Amino acid sequence: MADLSILDQEYPLSSEQIEFYRENAYIKLKHVLTPDVVAYFSDIITTSVIELNTMHVPLQERSTYDRAFLQVMNLWTKNDVVKRLVFSKRLAQIAAKLMRTEGVRLYHDQALYKEPSGGFTPWHADQFYWPLSNTNTITVWMPLQATPLEMGPLEFSAKSHTMRNGRGIGISEKSEANIETMLEAGDFRHVVEPFDVGEVSYHAGWTFHRAGPNTTDRARKVMTVIYMDSNMRLKAPKNDNQQADWDAWCPGATLGARIDTPLNPVLYETPP
Repeated sequence: MADLSILDQEYPLSSEQIEFYRENAYIKLKHVLTPDVVAYFSDIITTSVIELNTMHVPLQERSTYDRAFLQVMNLWTKNDVVKRLVFSKRLAQIAAKLMRTEGVRLYHDQALYKEPSGGFTPWHADQFYWPLSNTNTITVWMPLQATPLEMGPLEFSAKSHTMRNGRGIGISEKSEANIETMLEAGDFRHVVEPFDVGEVSYHAGWTFHRAGPNTTDRARKVMTVIYMDSNMRLKAPKNDNQQADWDAWCPGATLGARIDTPLNPVLYETPP
């Protein structure tokens, strides 16, 4: 079995890295996880995704969204070993330091598996879907294998969190075309790079991002965890997606109150 103690060890973030994230609203970090830990969780999460996946329509018959990836949510509630990764203090500590918050709370986790020949993931910003009171949100994107360009690694539009246009567009073929036009007009830098084993990325809720198709014969396996400020409050939903997220990921939360439910535990608190 892999040595999982690294999940509780602090990652040495530099002030330069924190400032880079503050300016660009994304960052890639190497050696966050060891190859053994990645391989260990790759096997376990893949087994869970196969068991829990509900998408059985042939790839060619799916929508653009459904061709982009298989999606399984809140694995931590279904598998105690996966919970060990999702509740990692190392990962949550990075999130809190990058956002400069007192602590971080779990929004939800998400396995994203782009199948062989799986399609592209259109440009979008995650926070369109979230009924959250402020922008102190961040997602860690953890590939469970080395991810070359041919597999469709996550791509970022640096500093695009400052763009107000496009915030009312959900993920679709329309978002791919319309948001790309807006990003090009704003001269935002498009970042497309492979990921090494153990390398992860963090991006803010309003950072626009996408991924290319998986043109290999292997699945692109990724685990994500979405964090929010530990003091985050629930706001009134602005669209049906936000209402659905409230019902699914924050059940029992009250409008205007701190989101403190059994599904949203605090995962890290910054020492005084």
